[in-house]
Amino acid sequence: MSEQANQAVETVKLEDLSAELQQVIKFEQVPVELYTMLASVHEASEDVVRESWDTLPASAQNILDNFEQFHALVSLSQSYAGIDFMTETQDMKFDDMTDEQTQDYKAGLLDKLLHNCVKDLAKQLKQARLKPAMKREFREIFAK
Repeated sequence: MSEQANQAVETVKLEDLSAELQQVIKFEQVPVELYTMLASVHEASEDVVRESWDTLPASAQNILDNFEQFHALVSLSQSYAGIDFMTETQDMKFDDMTDEQTQDYKAGLLDKLLHNCVKDLAKQLKQARLKPAMKREFREIFAK
């Protein structure tokens, strides 16, 4: 890797991120190498995550302190899911598709996967309303 590429990877520091994202990173012990990607996912997903948050019942929203905590959790989930997806599909080829069609297909699958991360976390918050242990797990992440 060139020195310039190394510098680009190192541009995002923990203190550059939102307090909520910092807490998630520390709690989950996210490797420094993922900060840049996590920050990008966090920034790119805000509108979609906000829409999901706004549709949650207040009782589910109250599991967390605010939208920013939900957004940080979704960003981490999406980042790890994206890494897994890219790793699993990087060499995937389809004989009946051109390279462009294959890339479009993979992009569509990735989009669905990232959307499912948001839906899954929203579902977990709804479940946590009735399960004290789940509720406690969510709150532990953001305990100071």
